[in-house]
Amino acid sequence: MSHPALDSLYVFIMAGGSGERFWPMSRAKTPKHLLKLLSERTLLEETVRRVEGVIPRERIFILTNKTQADACCDAVPFLPASQIICEPEKRDTAPAAALATGMARAQNPNAICALLPADSTIHDVDIFRRQLTDAAITASEHDALLTFSIQPAYASTGFGYLELGAPLGQAPGGSDILRVVRFVEKPDMDTAEDYLRSGNYGWNAGMFVWKNSVFLAECQRHAPALATFIEEFPSEKISPYLDAKFPLLPKLSVDYAIMENAQNVIALRAKFDWDDVGTWTALPAHLGQDAKENTLRGSHAILDSHHNIVIANSRTVALCGVSDLVIVETADAVLVCHRAAVQQIKNLQSLLPEELR
Repeated sequence: MSHPALDSLYVFIMAGGSGERFWPMSRAKTPKHLLKLLSERTLLEETVRRVEGVIPRERIFILTNKTQADACCDAVPFLPASQIICEPEKRDTAPAAALATGMARAQNPNAICALLPADSTIHDVDIFRRQLTDAAITASEHDALLTFSIQPAYASTGFGYLELGAPLGQAPGGSDILRVVRFVEKPDMDTAEDYLRSGNYGWNAGMFVWKNSVFLAECQRHAPALATFIEEFPSEKISPYLDAKFPLLPKLSVDYAIMENAQNVIALRAKFDWDDVGTWTALPAHLGQDAKENTLRGSHAILDSHHNIVIANSRTVALCGVSDLVIVETADAVLVCHRAAVQQIKNLQSLLPEELR
């Protein structure tokens, strides 16, 4: 679909996460989005390729940090290094959103910004592209901040939620548009089950689209430091500006700083599949299982073992008479973890030698 809104659309992919949950494959310099977890491409490259069908490459940018810059360049060698923007210091997603908006606004006063995480998995690429197009068109026609609402597949305590209100019609590609009543933090299990039953809640996937003027106005109301940063953003030679100004911005999430307080937030109900692939136990849904419910990748030997996840990168992993384990082998480390304890892997960091973090 061709539409004038697409000529003003700039996509910024947020790729600055830490490397804790997928240790030992992920490290500070190579976090989840730089791993080839589900295919022969990194999650970052998959995200860029997904967007390529909507806008040309010259309007696709990656927001990362200096520690990960080289690895990001290696992951997407088809993007010029000038489109991989290094934040001089980690300041959370609100400053990243301001950086994206300021940069797009400096290039095009009528810019529409899309912010996407680098580490989500979406298999329904054609549907995603159609809905991203719908999102850009909808954002161009509404003075509202737009987000995507993911239909919950189960009661999850690991995601934030959107409470959805009145329907506002459909976008040209058929996407349902709804008003967002409020953003909800990660709930307990009873509350998550209530949300699932009600049908009025969606997962918050952290994907946003807005006219730069609308986001700037919200920053002027709720986060003046971000507004000033956007207004003063230069059209060229941005590195000195970032080095001087970015570390001074408040360290806040965009949800907390802007979205939860914004005057008008709307959502497109996602029709594509989505998974944030948050822990090792997310892999079976994508890599499959054998007859004993084992998910296996790499060289392995399995005897009388079931419901395990085995990722072997350079050596053979042999299992005998065990169940419910996650075993990940790399050249310099081996993780053995009960499936129920995968959320605790990040707590290992302080116990590891510096060279393994």
